[in-house]
Amino acid sequence: MSPLVSPQWLSEHLSDPKLVVLDSSIAFQIPSETEKDTVHNIPGARRFDYDKVFCDPDSHLPHMMPSESRFNQCARQIGLNQDSLIVVYDNSGTMASPRAWWMLKAMGHEHVYILNGGLAEWKRQGYPLAMSFQPPAAPGNFSGTLTPGFFVDADYVLRQIMQQNSLAVDARSRARFSGTVAEPRAGIRSGHIPHSICVPFTCLIDGHTLKSPEALRTILQDTLPHDAEEYIFSCGSGVTACIVLLAAYICGYQNLKVYDGSWTEWGASQHPIATDES
Repeated sequence: MSPLVSPQWLSEHLSDPKLVVLDSSIAFQIPSETEKDTVHNIPGARRFDYDKVFCDPDSHLPHMMPSESRFNQCARQIGLNQDSLIVVYDNSGTMASPRAWWMLKAMGHEHVYILNGGLAEWKRQGYPLAMSFQPPAAPGNFSGTLTPGFFVDADYVLRQIMQQNSLAVDARSRARFSGTVAEPRAGIRSGHIPHSICVPFTCLIDGHTLKSPEALRTILQDTLPHDAEEYIFSCGSGVTACIVLLAAYICGYQNLKVYDGSWTEWGASQHPIATDES
């Protein structure tokens, strides 16, 4: 089954007792002017906040993957179970939810899916809305195991690119990748990780939904070779990297990883940078 589900599929399964719908929107996803006073949720949704809750509280970097024990504790608090059928969405389309999906996959949970188009598509198709999140009826029994390699650190990335064992894939814009514009975060250098390639996440999105598998394959086959030992995806802070990873996953690429610190960490460190398009 595809990692993506449609609003129709979700609507048809809302009565499933094992289904848990998670809102994974992040803080910088500000509602539009027309939505400021009418912030809605999908009925029955619970909050999966990886910006402030499902994160490493001791890291100076934003929304870093938490420890196995913290993740499990937080998951149980929102009522997740080992046999839960989880659908994640966000309020900006298909922007923040791919990271939530990858985090749950990293914890070994197989039955997790992304609502393609998120809340925007749900609303566009006229499905019902709720004004608040639904608290769990009881704590869950979620007990995942963090799989090494789903998220990697800067030292791992440096070692792999120096040995040319991996292909680093940058989801930021081409202007940020080439260093022709300043980074939005203060104190962060411009440029990109040496030997990396640029696949802007925006080229994979059609409005607020991910493009079709056929369209994704057409885009990726020209930029992302299938013969790399592994693929390490990065962006500004490890969120939109997961959009490109998701596209690669759908297209059958193997050995996918996220550089969790992404450019927020690399650009602030003394690690080497490049500023050309190569």
